[in-house]
Amino acid sequence: MKKFKNFAALTALSMAFLLVFSLPALAQNPKLTDPEIASVAVTANQIDIDYAAIAKEKSKNAEVLRFAETMTNDHKAIIAQAVELVTKLKVTPKDNAVSQKLNADAALTKKALLKKSGKAFDKAYIDNEVAYHKAVIAAVTGLLIPESQNAELKALLQKVVPALNAHLAHAEMVQKDFK
Repeated sequence: MKKFKNFAALTALSMAFLLVFSLPALAQNPKLTDPEIASVAVTANQIDIDYAAIAKEKSKNAEVLRFAETMTNDHKAIIAQAVELVTKLKVTPKDNAVSQKLNADAALTKKALLKKSGKAFDKAYIDNEVAYHKAVIAAVTGLLIPESQNAELKALLQKVVPALNAHLAHAEMVQKDFK
């Protein structure tokens, strides 16, 4: 049992490191166009909606389920705002290396989450949400906002940062129950 707990902790830590170190690393090199920034924003939000769907399917913990529902609703709302804006601006989101990296990392995280159950799942999901929101906030503030050329796109990204910080604080609050 102790080996399993160590393995679970190591897996959660690995996922956190993967996210924490991959997004800032991506933030250091690419030059993104507004269509690519739109793609990254939608991809990042959709990934968190997908994580929440896994949580709603696997968790029985009321706090975890409440957090997952909040992630679903808030990130769907952000995507709707992004779609409304790109439609207005006549911009088509363009796939790029950052979006592809996000999706590749998310596939690994989803696979790891799906292997867990019970409290191990709840802890892994919340640990991932803390790491994911830290990484996304760093990418939005360190890459997407500085790279945005369109003032309305930049304003939408800036408007999202307080919500992401609130999500991070909520995830950290729930995470305290699993320490």
